[in-house]
Amino acid sequence: MMATDWELAPAPGLQLELGYLLLGVAEQKFQCAPAQLNGEQRREAERIARRQAELERRVLASEEARNVFVPPSEVEGALERIRARYTDLSDLQRELAANGLDEERLRAALARELRVEAVLARVAARTPPVDETELRLYYYLHPEQFQQPETRTARHILITINPTYPENQRDAAFQRAREISRRLERKPDRFAEQAMKHSECPTALQGGLIGRVKRGSLYPALEAALFAMREGAVSEAVESEIGCHVLFCENIHRAGLMPLNDVLPKLREQLTAREAVRAQKRWIEELRSRTPAPQH
Repeated sequence: MMATDWELAPAPGLQLELGYLLLGVAEQKFQCAPAQLNGEQRREAERIARRQAELERRVLASEEARNVFVPPSEVEGALERIRARYTDLSDLQRELAANGLDEERLRAALARELRVEAVLARVAARTPPVDETELRLYYYLHPEQFQQPETRTARHILITINPTYPENQRDAAFQRAREISRRLERKPDRFAEQAMKHSECPTALQGGLIGRVKRGSLYPALEAALFAMREGAVSEAVESEIGCHVLFCENIHRAGLMPLNDVLPKLREQLTAREAVRAQKRWIEELRSRTPAPQH
């Protein structure tokens, strides 16, 4: 739902739409149902809902709304998502009734809301992608946004601790992990092979690959060991909450500015989305200035 600070006079028939809009405003602004609002909150919520309804009327009366169609299946999908929030559908019926709604009116309100969103999406789609020069300029003017922490590509071999099995009792598990570590110290290039053979973690199928790890994403003991290792090193046996590990620090990726080519796709997406939002706001402001509120 859209919300705005514009003051717009209510149009005839507006009351039919306020129940649904009021639900959204009360939830978003006051985190409660309309019935729980105090007098001042209720007046504020109704004022916002009236503004929102009149804005939606302008949007739907615009040239851009012509031929915008929302499939019934999309409306039913939105209705089903609302129903899924309730374990007992009678609770939904009571909440709707308390706000002057029933399922048919709710369905109509959802269709209207989805059509407004489709019109705004049509407006946003006219925004051209941000060009390469703009992207590069943004990157060089905002280097603080593209800093990456030190990360390490890691693999591990896990021997679980389980008193039920002799070979997995704590002392035995540590002994097995130490033996694997000693073998791999001499031949670290065989780590993936040994992980597939000995590790009791699902990552064994990928040669023990954990992936590119940053601080704060592993068990504390594993993180301390990994970030103290040199590149290409194999750790001694390290105990965590889930068992004994042998770690392999495959690569160290130093902290610093992310390469431009790595950030360009995401940056293009973000800046184009930002421009689309700006285009929507400009269009709505123009719509407001050039057309009177439609009377229904």
